[in-house]
Amino acid sequence: MTSTNELPCPWAPPGDALYRRYHDEEWGVPERDDRALFEKLVLDGFQAGLSWRTILYKRENFRRAFDGFDPEKIARYTPKKIERLLKDDGIIRSRTKIEAAVGNARAFLDVMEKRGDGFSGLLWDFVGGEPIVNRLKDYRDAPTKTPESEAMSKELKRLGFKFCGPVIVYAFMQAVGMVNDHELRCPRHKAVRKLAGAVA
Repeated sequence: MTSTNELPCPWAPPGDALYRRYHDEEWGVPERDDRALFEKLVLDGFQAGLSWRTILYKRENFRRAFDGFDPEKIARYTPKKIERLLKDDGIIRSRTKIEAAVGNARAFLDVMEKRGDGFSGLLWDFVGGEPIVNRLKDYRDAPTKTPESEAMSKELKRLGFKFCGPVIVYAFMQAVGMVNDHELRCPRHKAVRKLAGAVA
């Protein structure tokens, strides 16, 4: 039972079970798996101009349509495959975003080939390898972008990634635990700090 001093972030209302579970189990948890980071970056690209809730409710459809976000398979998508995806009403049918996902898979594979620490190492370098822990009383006080997200965005674009502007990248950083932006009174703030190996 949550005390009055411990209240989950209000952006994930208890009446929305899927969104609340995402808040309680995923958002802010430090992610270092290369493929999982690739999936989240691609999904955040599809979110551009939309709400994350919209993407979350279509996430399983995306996983089905995009071969489990296997970068090697996505990188080989043909124009015919892209046309099939544009007819799939289970995902966001944006040619620009779908083509960006294919290009991002190719850029991801290039990073994996050239860096010994992989995609994860590239991204986590921007926060010094450890999560940035903010102390928000109200989630609405979180920035929309930071110097770290601007630097990461600039480097991703240089490497050939698309739909990775600094605002999208900051939302990505929050989601994958590079930044802990749970409200201070949210029990997940302390929980994800422990998962990151920080002192409680």
